[in-house]
Amino acid sequence: MRALAVLPFMLLAACGSAASQTAPLPKGTKADRLLVDKSDRVLIAFAGNREIARYANIRFGDAPTGHKQFEDDERTPEGRYTINGRNAGSRYHLSLRISYPDAADRTYAKARGRSPGGDIFIHGQPNGWPGPAIARDWTDGCIALSNAEIKQLWDIVPDGTPITIRP
Repeated sequence: MRALAVLPFMLLAACGSAASQTAPLPKGTKADRLLVDKSDRVLIAFAGNREIARYANIRFGDAPTGHKQFEDDERTPEGRYTINGRNAGSRYHLSLRISYPDAADRTYAKARGRSPGGDIFIHGQPNGWPGPAIARDWTDGCIALSNAEIKQLWDIVPDGTPITIRP
């Protein structure tokens, strides 16, 4: 009897962690803000003060610590931005554009004779990638999710949604 009670938990463990599963959301669900916590490697979507989706083990640029300051520094920006566009035909499975660089980012880089870079997105895996989500930091400063996660986020996040990226 006890073995039967443990069986469902063993089956769940075989499927991967609960955090790697994308739970379905009610039709018409829309987020009104996003929070990324780089230290905890989590992206949370909110509607009002209610958490509606959470994506764990997200991936960043090859140099994940610190705020993006310059083109090619491999860092992911930190601060307050917005989702200001989307690209269904990108090199990655769907992509939501983050409004980096803002005026302060451009001023900082210009004062040092550098470019702040740009084209920062939340996106899925490279198109044609045959396996599971890449399990290390691998982007040039973007935020990477699994393909199932970015599909869900794509569906619930309208353009203009604020995003806060915390260290």
